[in-house]
Amino acid sequence: MQAQRRIQNIANQLQAGLAQPQLSAVPTAAAAKSDDDVVIVAALRTAITKAKSGPFAQAYVEELLAPVLKAVVQKAGIDPAQVQDVIVGTVLGNGSQRANEARMAQFFAGFPDTVPIHTVNRQCSSGLQALAHVAANIKAGNYDVGIAAGVETMSQSPFKWTGSVNPAVKQNNKAAACLVPMGITSENVAAKFNVSRKEQDEFSVRSHQKAAAAIKSGKFKAEIVPVTVTLKDPKTGEEKKVTVDTDNGVRAATTVESLGTLKAVFKEGGSTTAGNASQVSDGAAAVLAVRRSYAKKHNLPIIGTFRSFAVTGVDPLVMGIGPATAIPEAVKKAGLNIKDIDLFEINEAFASQAVYCVKKLGINPDKVNVNGGAIALGHPLGATGARQTATLLSEMGRRGSKYGVVSMCIGSGMGAAAVFERE
Repeated sequence: MQAQRRIQNIANQLQAGLAQPQLSAVPTAAAAKSDDDVVIVAALRTAITKAKSGPFAQAYVEELLAPVLKAVVQKAGIDPAQVQDVIVGTVLGNGSQRANEARMAQFFAGFPDTVPIHTVNRQCSSGLQALAHVAANIKAGNYDVGIAAGVETMSQSPFKWTGSVNPAVKQNNKAAACLVPMGITSENVAAKFNVSRKEQDEFSVRSHQKAAAAIKSGKFKAEIVPVTVTLKDPKTGEEKKVTVDTDNGVRAATTVESLGTLKAVFKEGGSTTAGNASQVSDGAAAVLAVRRSYAKKHNLPIIGTFRSFAVTGVDPLVMGIGPATAIPEAVKKAGLNIKDIDLFEINEAFASQAVYCVKKLGINPDKVNVNGGAIALGHPLGATGARQTATLLSEMGRRGSKYGVVSMCIGSGMGAAAVFERE
């Protein structure tokens, strides 16, 4: 009788919402290693250079992508023929053309035709999305070895909508918001969440200072693959080969005062300027991920474990807040708390949104983009997520950090984030 009463009481409590069923504890990222873990064995990038005026301005996609594909397999010490899939994040290139360019880059990198490849586009998160796809395929048992890469030659992109826009879009406010220029969304974030021009400029100065210090100390050398390209003088036709191994968008002398002289670009009386927004850039990056059992069998160097991934949706009009929703979700999936994360790579699409996300999540600014971010280094859209991963894992190795996060906002209103554990 007592047992029946107890069961009935529990049932009543559950129905009334006064009690919750007991769930097993959420597994944490600190749990025992599994042979099915997705581990990173190499992560490298090219230098990032200014679009239109930098040394990669005349480079073909294959010239940027092939070197990083070749370098990651060499770094890990595996035969390219063992790679079972390559996924390339890219945003601005024509879909079918970019897919062919990626395939051609594979062959320039020495991969046999038995290795498949495809492209993926989730805008600014494309490079990270490529890694999430590779990780999901490994977890699903589809294969053991995959490369996630990203490439963008923004120098050769038109930056305009091609074709007509469906007139019906005007009748749907959310759909119409997807066409709002990114700079206006930055202004929206600044206005809605009271991010001042001074805060944005100060954030930007710190980005340049940290990046300049990283370059001076040689921190990036371990993650950058030197790339040799041919530059042709448009007037004389004279050609010369140059080897690029250093990011060229960093301005060490930038000050709050100098940024304060710049005019707002997108809105009269606004606060988003060319100095506190990400740079338009060219570059590529690649991450080699494998199943842990494969890494153990082949004695591959494990530099990190891919613990979780999350992508979330937000209002397109304030798309920059994406990391503030995606990071908590990814951290929760890893069984962690924000305070457990040692380092964050949060893409600096605009200082307004980066400042907001850091403040909203209560993150110690000293943990964020410790070697600078996209405002100083540049933002080659499709490559950024893979670039951030290479930079994060490299810095975690230097510091002996345990957990790190890569995150970014996404045009049309989304955010993405991934948690990595360093071993």
